[in-house]
Amino acid sequence: MINVTDNNSLLRNDVKKLGNILGEILVHHGGISLFNKVETIREMTKNLRKDYNEQDYKKLKEEISTLKPPVRQQVIRAFSIYFHLINIAEQNHRIRRSREYQLQEDGVIQPVSLESAMISIKENDFSNEVIQKVLNDLSIELIITAHPTEATKRTVLEIQKRISKLLQEFDNPLLTKKERTTLEESLFNEVTALWQTDELRQRKPTVLDEVKNGLYYFNETLFDTLPDIHQDLEAQLDQHFPDHKWKVPNFLHFGSWIGGDRDGNPNVTPEVTWETLKLQRQVALKKYEDSIVDLMKRFSQTTTRVDLSEVLIDSVERDEQAYMETGEAWPIKSEIYRRKFAVMLKRLRQVGESEVGYQNAEEFLSDLILVRDSAEQHQPSNHKLKTIRKLIRQAELFGFHLATLDIRNHSGEHEAAVSEILKVVGIAENYASLPEEEKVAILEQVLSEPRPLLLLEEDYSKETQETFKVFKMIKQAHKEFGRRSIEVYLVSMTQSPSDLLEVLVLAKEAGIYRLHADGKVESHLHVAPLLETIDDLVAGPKIMKTLFEMDVYRNHIKERGNHQEIMLGYSDGSKDGGTLTANWKLFKAQQEIHNMAKEFDIRLKFFHGRGGSLGRGGGPLNRSILSQPSETLGDGVKITEQGEVLSSRYLLEDIAYRNLEQAASALLEGFAKAHKNPVQGHFRDKKWEDAMEEMSQTSLKKYQSLVFQDKDFLKYFTQATPLNELGALNIGSRPMKRKGSERFEDLRAIPWVFAWTQSRQMIPAWYAAGTGLQTFVGQSAENLALLQEMYKKWPFFQATINNLQMALMKADLTTAKEYIHLVQDKEIGERIFKNISEEYKLTKDVLLQITGNEELLDHTPNIQESVYRRNPYVDPLNFLQVDLIQKMRESDEKSEELLTEVLLTISGVAAGLVNTG
Repeated sequence: MINVTDNNSLLRNDVKKLGNILGEILVHHGGISLFNKVETIREMTKNLRKDYNEQDYKKLKEEISTLKPPVRQQVIRAFSIYFHLINIAEQNHRIRRSREYQLQEDGVIQPVSLESAMISIKENDFSNEVIQKVLNDLSIELIITAHPTEATKRTVLEIQKRISKLLQEFDNPLLTKKERTTLEESLFNEVTALWQTDELRQRKPTVLDEVKNGLYYFNETLFDTLPDIHQDLEAQLDQHFPDHKWKVPNFLHFGSWIGGDRDGNPNVTPEVTWETLKLQRQVALKKYEDSIVDLMKRFSQTTTRVDLSEVLIDSVERDEQAYMETGEAWPIKSEIYRRKFAVMLKRLRQVGESEVGYQNAEEFLSDLILVRDSAEQHQPSNHKLKTIRKLIRQAELFGFHLATLDIRNHSGEHEAAVSEILKVVGIAENYASLPEEEKVAILEQVLSEPRPLLLLEEDYSKETQETFKVFKMIKQAHKEFGRRSIEVYLVSMTQSPSDLLEVLVLAKEAGIYRLHADGKVESHLHVAPLLETIDDLVAGPKIMKTLFEMDVYRNHIKERGNHQEIMLGYSDGSKDGGTLTANWKLFKAQQEIHNMAKEFDIRLKFFHGRGGSLGRGGGPLNRSILSQPSETLGDGVKITEQGEVLSSRYLLEDIAYRNLEQAASALLEGFAKAHKNPVQGHFRDKKWEDAMEEMSQTSLKKYQSLVFQDKDFLKYFTQATPLNELGALNIGSRPMKRKGSERFEDLRAIPWVFAWTQSRQMIPAWYAAGTGLQTFVGQSAENLALLQEMYKKWPFFQATINNLQMALMKADLTTAKEYIHLVQDKEIGERIFKNISEEYKLTKDVLLQITGNEELLDHTPNIQESVYRRNPYVDPLNFLQVDLIQKMRESDEKSEELLTEVLLTISGVAAGLVNTG
């Protein structure tokens, strides 16, 4: 048995095995000269990392600059594919380590697992009542989005998945010599296919392409993994607390934005959203059909051998008369279960097509429960029927809609539509220009009237008709797919109460929100603000308090179960004020809104709009959850999962399970502790918060002095990064800027982070944090001790500091310095880069002081080693990227070959850093 505390020798063996195969492929496709060229560059970069000197650095640059087509493209691809292979090996090693924990003798428990959470809860002597209350309130919702940060094509991802499966099989200790030889041949063939596959998309994906990419993860892993988490938690409860009958509710859900996110994407039309809902239903129904076919094979019991439920037998007789035609019934009368499944299969295949089909998921679920209840009558009580129980859990979790689809649009779109409607009906000549108080008064009055406002739709502009069409589509979707299909409407750039009331007005006109003559309110849609900028985060508590004090809004909230969802935007906040300030303002906004909502007896759900990268709030899912204010853990957690995060977390079933297990166990344990002892669970020294406030203000000034006040900064950013080249990468259907605007404020956060990541400067993830921290530390020795205490005892501050360490590790200013050559005005390039370099050194020094480490990430040696393993091989791609961009920008003629090579370097750097936007 492998020791879980063993070093990474098995990982290194996998990397070496894959590297050797790649070497053979290079010789085959480019001859020994290509292999030697790649090896020469690899050795030079590796040696430079060990012992840097200027002369060797110049030699490396010269070696790279002399590369010519087609060898140059092959060298780029060699390093890029090497990173894909490293990523696969590391994922496989993570699976290996997780399985080794499961093979250990009793007493060795994997950290942050369902079992470790159960043991912690047991050791803390929680009562059964508290545990069940925690389970009932537990809520994790993960939302997949189409944000364009996945640089890897799905074809390439599927090859990677097959390589990973092959690597796992090599660990089988019972492999015969023949089987090992077969595996080696298969592995070689898959790596060869990876080399021979075009890694670049030839066109931008459509929205429906993105929908299908998202559905791939439901089909491959999530549909099975989610019920497994629930069933395993149930099993852990039964094992550790056997004297209680536990009920594990459906606390873990996946939703989607793909096909519903209209903000800045003109390609997301109501028709596309409708098609998205149809595609989602098709996936769910196909999964259920496959499961029913499987159950038909398993449930062969007959009435001649066991006693079956009379209720079930009666239902089969009725169903066959109602739904089956002559010749369709199951031939063996005594096989009641198979007869029932035959009817269920027929009805599943007719959903949405005829009256024979199930009209909703509840009817399907009712039939499954009928079968389970009958089967458990002749099953030993200590052995559960896991197969049908899993299908029942799937039906509860996914229904016929598969994933709840959120709709999002910009507040300006709603204001424009409402403004036109109010003008046409004679209520307000120019609503949009009115003060906020007058807007709110008009909207309250409109919402207090049962009658609708709209005249004939053709009386309105094309834009207003399109906005209203979205709400009519939601109304129809509720009828066709059920109300769980679309539950939340998100309002981007919420800056005032009217931004939410305008959506309610449009919902009222479509019949989604209704006020009856007797005063009764019907409301079938949550309306959620998205607080994005620093100013919006600060204003958030006041905005929501104003709404909660309005009768018309409180009636809507009451109809929605006194529940309010609030989305927090990590991307734009960080872009607006820097990572340290943004994280603190996000923390404070949650705290203040939670406390205020509690006074109104309103339960919140915070929706964390995190990206995959550190500059957009990324980081491990379980740590992200625990870094929130502990008093908000019971509110429910909703988090976006997007881009490269989807493939890294959910491509492989074992990795998907582990990520979801970590999230569930972290929230379960953290919420339980806070629930049992609210004072201790919510404890934060006021000195800590005062320190964060002071450091946040200092950091904000430093950040904005560069990003907003330096007149040359935008020029530096656009020239010293591959920003302008990213658009050709074809990784998303959405434009990089809102409505083609050239303003910095309208540049989306994803290309902002992506471009800085590529140039290895990564300033969105760390810049200005050092000034905030160091200024505070420099005031007194006691302040350093205070920050060290905060790092040890406060999950929020610990996560912040650890993410800063990770950002500095992935940044590389020696390599980043090369990008100065792309800045046309050398003085601007050198001046701003000097600013960035000084801040980097300052940040690194103060982080090491706070953590007490000798090097960054000493507390996580596995991650540290992974970064060390990758960094030397990312350098050549960066050097090539600068050289190629310079050639392309200086050329008067457009070169497709140069552009392709630049895009290959972008894809390779993204794979090497495991980060894009």
